[in-house]
Amino acid sequence: MQHNQLQDAGLNETEAKIYLASLELGQTSVSRIAKKAGIKRTTVYLSLENLMQKGLASVIKKDGKVYYYAEDPRNLERIMTEKQERISNLMPELLAFTNLIDKKPEIRYFEGEEGIKDVIMDSLNYGTKEILMMFSESYLSDFGEEFFEGTYRPERIRRKISSRVLMPNNEQMLNFSSNNTQSLRQSRFLPPDLFKINIQIMLYEKNKISILSYKERFAFIIDSPAIYDSFKGIFETMWAGAK
Repeated sequence: MQHNQLQDAGLNETEAKIYLASLELGQTSVSRIAKKAGIKRTTVYLSLENLMQKGLASVIKKDGKVYYYAEDPRNLERIMTEKQERISNLMPELLAFTNLIDKKPEIRYFEGEEGIKDVIMDSLNYGTKEILMMFSESYLSDFGEEFFEGTYRPERIRRKISSRVLMPNNEQMLNFSSNNTQSLRQSRFLPPDLFKINIQIMLYEKNKISILSYKERFAFIIDSPAIYDSFKGIFETMWAGAK
């Protein structure tokens, strides 16, 4: 497959070469992608950031090292609706290029503050229209508001992604929900003696569940429609009974 065909689908020449190299290599390092694509590492880093913003690449942090991999080629359809027919014609060849769905990790693990931020921002990368969340005041005491208020919430609002949030009924969480309308957010509360949760759970994209422990500084993303549906069923049951 020639990279200029992907250019027709909306990628520039560098992004197309890097995307194809990533498809061939699977989960790998920037240096291997650079060698395969014949592009300088500094340029590869910049192009991978663009591909991640388009939902065509992802990053894994494991054992202190960073690995990149190409996302499912069908994400091209999501970001190029005005060229739907052209991308659909490319799709069989892209899917034949690699059995990407089988190779993609089902669970991605992240550590440290930056890893947690990456997991949070992942919820904005797929064209999701609504994010479901469950969390407590742990995000305040163990992580802080700066990233949420300065980066995540403004970007979520800019992309017109709404959220529904379940929280314990206490003073801190009541204050949090004071600007729900401006934040494209609905909040409901459960008795704190029943809703004993010290982690954050986010459900999005009909198959992704992110679980974050701010106190322990780690997070992971589960990619599973079956697990997503189960968590969503739990969320909707709790939402119906919350105030």
